[in-house]
Amino acid sequence: NPLYTVNPMDEVIGQNPDFIINIAASPFNYHQIDIRTEVLRKNAKKYNLPLFYVNHVGAQTELLFDGGSLVMDRKGKILNEMACFEEDFQIYDLDNVIKGKVIRGVTNHRPVIAMIHDALVMGIRNYFEKLGFSKAILGLSGGIDSAVTAALAAEALGNNNVYNVLLPSRFSSSHSVDDAIRLSENLNMPYDIIEIEKPFSAFEKTLKPFFKNLPFDVTEENLQARIRGVILMALSNKFGYILLNTSNKSEAAVGYGTLYGDMNGGLSVLGDVYKTRVFELARYINRHSEAIPENIITKPPSAELRPGQKDTDSLPDYESLDEILYQYIEKRQGPKEIIEMGFDEKLVRRILKMVNTNEYKRYQTPPILRVSSKAFGMGRRMPIVARYLS
Repeated sequence: NPLYTVNPMDEVIGQNPDFIINIAASPFNYHQIDIRTEVLRKNAKKYNLPLFYVNHVGAQTELLFDGGSLVMDRKGKILNEMACFEEDFQIYDLDNVIKGKVIRGVTNHRPVIAMIHDALVMGIRNYFEKLGFSKAILGLSGGIDSAVTAALAAEALGNNNVYNVLLPSRFSSSHSVDDAIRLSENLNMPYDIIEIEKPFSAFEKTLKPFFKNLPFDVTEENLQARIRGVILMALSNKFGYILLNTSNKSEAAVGYGTLYGDMNGGLSVLGDVYKTRVFELARYINRHSEAIPENIITKPPSAELRPGQKDTDSLPDYESLDEILYQYIEKRQGPKEIIEMGFDEKLVRRILKMVNTNEYKRYQTPPILRVSSKAFGMGRRMPIVARYLS
């Protein structure tokens, strides 16, 4: 079905124009990089006219506009492309455009991961600039999510404007602390170490009479995350920093995070980036030199909230998890369709149940920089109280 009952292009063509100017505000998402170009090409060829595509560039909270303006001849051949994720300026000779003469310029045929990287850097930079802030703070755990967030923030704001805080507990491994320190030193970023053992022990002592001798469980794990959140927000308030949330899309989807703890923040940098893509981002950031220590990339992910904990204790491997989530969230496939793709039925139903029952957490997350076709937040509004068909 047509989007409009009246086609505005048909109305314009009746005036016998010499060319088309498409003034757009088309937000970036990595699923539609080629689709947009193909739509423009079809219209140039359909109406047999040169086309100027002029797209907005910059971030409007979670929406990221990539620019990437271009000129096509009447056959849909690209004559010139302008820069993505930064302002650009070009003067065109209309006679040359009408003649189909190629104009030297940038090319935007870059790897998807490079486009995601540039989108996130621009998103952070614009968010801070437009709010009048210049400095960020984040909790650096020694894991890959906080490492990638720190590296992106350093590129967006400058390394001296990102304050890394290491908050180890009795369950933190020595290599995680060492990795976090090494990352900060590699990127020349200021950092401090604040042990959380004293406040955690105080909470344990205070709550012990009321816990009725129940064993250590997720309650104590969440306490650690919330203590870290309180400390980070205190520093944010005291010095006027914006706290960056470091959770990824895989975690946000299944509720693998602590409200008022590691879900704190003024901006979610990786909330629309699946875990497998976070690893790709780390490799891309390290394309010239080892900014992110190799051990952060290769070691098994862990929240380190109990002895010997690994993410795979609670979640399936991220390759399977992310593909199931992608089919359910972006492609809007139901359990039947996903199972028919070859995934284990019990696994699929378990994951989809986790997504559905953790909607209440996502209602309380900070704004998420959108890079996909379906990000959590305003792009995916689902009721908290609902019964989902299986």
